[in-house]
Amino acid sequence: MDPDTALEQGVTLLLLDVPQYTLLGIDTQMFSVGPAFKGIKMIPPASHFLYYSSSTRDGKDFSPIIGFFIHAAPSEVIVRRWDQQQERLVKVSEEEEERYCQAVKSLEFDRQLGPYNLSQYGDWKHLSNYITKSIIERIEPIGGEITVACESGIVTNAPKTTMEKALDEQMKSSKFLISLDNPQSRRCYYTSIPRVIKQKGIHGQELTSLNIDKTQLLESLLIKDYGGSEDVLLGELQFAFIAFLPFRTRTQLFTKFIKVIYYQLKFGLEKDHTNTSGAATGVSALLDDSWLSADSFLHHLCKDFFSLMLDASSVDGHLLSWTRKLKELLENNLGWEFQLNSAGDGIYFEEDDEFAPVVEMLDDPSYN
Repeated sequence: MDPDTALEQGVTLLLLDVPQYTLLGIDTQMFSVGPAFKGIKMIPPASHFLYYSSSTRDGKDFSPIIGFFIHAAPSEVIVRRWDQQQERLVKVSEEEEERYCQAVKSLEFDRQLGPYNLSQYGDWKHLSNYITKSIIERIEPIGGEITVACESGIVTNAPKTTMEKALDEQMKSSKFLISLDNPQSRRCYYTSIPRVIKQKGIHGQELTSLNIDKTQLLESLLIKDYGGSEDVLLGELQFAFIAFLPFRTRTQLFTKFIKVIYYQLKFGLEKDHTNTSGAATGVSALLDDSWLSADSFLHHLCKDFFSLMLDASSVDGHLLSWTRKLKELLENNLGWEFQLNSAGDGIYFEEDDEFAPVVEMLDDPSYN
C-alpha cells in the first residue's frame, strides 16, 4: 500500500503502553511486541480480529488469550490503551481518542507502527468475507472481549475429557476470570441449535427421519434466527471459527510433549552425571559424537521445527515459550546454531541442505 493510499484509506490501530514480549495478533498475523511498538498501520478497511496474550517480564509465561472483533471504516483510527492492573487493552476516553487520532494523522506515531502484511490479507478475506458490523454486534459478548476463560464451559451438557475437566478447573482459578464481574455474561451469543428435534403430533419413523435429515431444522433456523439470510448464517459460522482459532486447546498436548523432551534432554546432556559406582553416565557415555554434530539428522529436524514454530502466524503462548526454551537448551549445551531465516512466504533453506524440500518445475499449465 503506497503512502497516499494508506493515508486516505488505511486503518490505524494505535495500541498504547503494551508491555514488551506480549503476543499480539491481527487476523492471520501474530507478533511479539518490542519496546518501541505502538500499533499497526495500513490495515485494509474491513472486519478484523485482534487478539493478545500478556507475558511475564521475562517473556516466558503467558496469560489466556483475549480477542475482539473490529469493523473498521476507511482511514479510521482505533485507539486502545494497556491497563496494567487488568492486564488487557481498554478503550480510552472520547477526548483522548480524538487527540490521538489527530496525532496519528499527523504521522507522530508513524515510526512506531508496524505495517499490516498485505500478502496475508487474501487468506483473511476468505475466512471473514461474510462477517459484517451487524454480525459482530449481534454475536460478540458484553464488552466485546472474547476469551477462553469465559468460553471454555460453553458445552455444559456434553461429556468432558480429563483434559477438558482440568482446563475448567484451571480457568476457575484464573486471575482474569476472577476479575470479571460475571463470566457467564461475557460469552458470545451464538445461535442455539437443538441436538434433538422434538415436535408435537409427530412420532415414530417421521420423527426419526427429521433427526437424521436436518434439512427442515436448517430451514427453520434460517427463517427464525437469521431472518431468511443465508449470509448471516455464514457470517456466524466464520465468526465462531475465527474466535475459536487462537483458543484451540490441543496445543496443550504439544506443550506438554516439548516439556517432556526438554527435561529428558536437559538431564541427558549434563556431562557430569555419575552412578552409584562412580561410573560416568549421560550423553557422553551413551552416544557417539556424530549424533550431536551440526550435520546430524537431529539438528536438521530441530531446525525445521523451530522455523515452523517461530515463523508461524499464530502460536499458543505457552507452546512458543517452551519451544524457545528447548532451542536455548540445544544452543547452550551442544553449541548448535539455528539460523531461522524467512524468504517470501516460506522457510529459507541453504542450497546445500540435503534435507530441504525438492521443488519440481512443471510445464503443465494447469499447475500455473
